[in-house]
Amino acid sequence: MKLTLVIEEGRSGFLVGQIKEIPGVITQGTTIEEVKENILDALELYLEDMREDFKGSSEKKVYEGDVELA
Repeated sequence: MKLTLVIEEGRSGFLVGQIKEIPGVITQGTTIEEVKENILDALELYLEDMREDFKGSSEKKVYEGDVELA
């Protein structure tokens, strides 16, 4: 799976990176390499948190079906 890392100049000389496809996965660093390393850590933490949330919800009944929006 390919994800898009967007890096922008932030305040105080920091660079801010975020995963375009996953809102909420954000990090910072002083170099592009540091941002790349940090975003992997942030993504890992995000996915661990999502797994924990999913585990808790796996006991619930889930209904799935198609919906047409006009």
